[in-house]
Amino acid sequence: MGPVTHVTEHPLVQGGRSAALAAACVRGGVAAGLGLGALAVLVIAAWISSPFPDGGPDDVLHAATGLWLLAHGVDLIRTDTLSGPPAPLGVAPLLLTALPVWLVHRAARDTLAPGTAGRDRPRPSPSGAIASVAGGYLLVTAAVVLYSESGPLPADLVTAGLWPPAVVAGAAGAGVWTALGRPFPGQRWVVLPRAAGLGLVTLLAGGATAAAVSLVRHADRAQAVFLGLAGEWSGRAAVLLLVLALLPNAAVWGASYGLGPGFALGTGALATPLGLTGDPAVPPFPLLAAVPAEGPGGWLPWTTATVPLAAAVLLGHRVGRSARTWTVRDTALTALGAVGACGAAAAALAGAAGGPLGTGRLSAFGPVWWQTGGAVLLWGVCVGVPVALGVRAWGRRVPRAERVPAPAAAPDFTTEETETGAAAGRKLLPGWVRRPAWSRNPSLARVRFRRTGAAVGTPAPGGGSHGDPYADPYADPYGDPFGDTGYEPYDFLPAAWEPTPEPERKTEPEPEPEWKAEPRKETGPDPKTDPAPDSEGPGALKGAGEETKGRTGG
Repeated sequence: MGPVTHVTEHPLVQGGRSAALAAACVRGGVAAGLGLGALAVLVIAAWISSPFPDGGPDDVLHAATGLWLLAHGVDLIRTDTLSGPPAPLGVAPLLLTALPVWLVHRAARDTLAPGTAGRDRPRPSPSGAIASVAGGYLLVTAAVVLYSESGPLPADLVTAGLWPPAVVAGAAGAGVWTALGRPFPGQRWVVLPRAAGLGLVTLLAGGATAAAVSLVRHADRAQAVFLGLAGEWSGRAAVLLLVLALLPNAAVWGASYGLGPGFALGTGALATPLGLTGDPAVPPFPLLAAVPAEGPGGWLPWTTATVPLAAAVLLGHRVGRSARTWTVRDTALTALGAVGACGAAAAALAGAAGGPLGTGRLSAFGPVWWQTGGAVLLWGVCVGVPVALGVRAWGRRVPRAERVPAPAAAPDFTTEETETGAAAGRKLLPGWVRRPAWSRNPSLARVRFRRTGAAVGTPAPGGGSHGDPYADPYADPYGDPFGDTGYEPYDFLPAAWEPTPEPERKTEPEPEPEWKAEPRKETGPDPKTDPAPDSEGPGALKGAGEETKGRTGG
């Protein structure tokens, strides 16, 4: 026999916790690279398709990095202005902001996901995953900020150190929370974000509707501005892409307009449902054509007040529907928490949707974040909390007892019958009791009474008692009340649905055939049954002599 070889299967050696943290850091860097690459492709495609491109490839890359930083909330500084001094640019397209937020969320979620094919790989802790993913992403962000300093749109260092860490850390935390199954510490914490999200979505949907209606009303002006910005199709395509990226900003502006504070159109102009006040400084752009005209507002701008009203009602209803078993204090605190969360989200969106577009009068452009958040709190406290308490009270009400109909009176089977001039009351049996035919038909009862021959007033031998005219002739169901001694009860007949037994037939035994009968044996006469022979003849004399001889002894 040859040597036996033992093969030992060693498991795949994987790194420990440090390797998992390093992998999470790499995931964050890759997410940043994907977002930057996607925007660079769009900018390069627009530059290539332009018939008269301005600048070289280096300027195109600087434009892509500036747009990517603007999506993270970083203000850019325009150095080549007509007036001379640099001007800030801080209005971030919110649709572009959704791209890096989704990439960071996905990277953090996949970091804590279990291994594929049944392999359990080491994973970092939740806090370690957030720190590693955010660290890798921010390393790429810092490199991009340094690269933008050498271009025409350098980044503002103050906003670059403030907003990107907040955005990336929040998105990474949301991804880790999703990977853990979205846990909540209690029942009220489950209701709070859902109610706040419902109110925020209602505000944004109403704001988008208001902006769309106003844009349709001023469609001629918007079309003229759109055609005047670019003459060739490549330039119009770039303007159209920018309009699409700013549509979420228009929804936030419309929501702030309906809440009451409105939005600023420069340092000296404010647009509210009451009207447009001041001297607006509106740059030519298609979306800004939806800005209301100067002067007091009419009835149409006031209809936007239904948007925050509906949001507050839905928020309160969502809390009150889940608070049927809670106390009044818990319900009010939960509604206030949901209102606070909705107000904080609305303030953050208002701050991101607006910002400076230049210096001087354009330094304030868009909704003011603290005014928008305060208006949401005011609407929620005045409308949302009372609605929550009212819905809770309505859900805890005790339902009224339903009216039960009174039970129907039992049928009275007692009737009065007059027979031969005398009133005799008798108890009639229900219809489901089978009775003899003569008991159901009085005429048959009288015929049977006459056949028995018993007179009225004499007791019947069969157990009936007709002597008393008020006696009950049906007290004994098995006796004949009319005196028939040969009466047999027949009131227990089979029903119509029961099978009727066939009567037994008496059959006489058939006679045996003659060939089976036994032959008769001829025997002598039986002295006990046969009669004595005649006295005449020799037999008679012989018998008499023997009898005489026996008597005399001889």
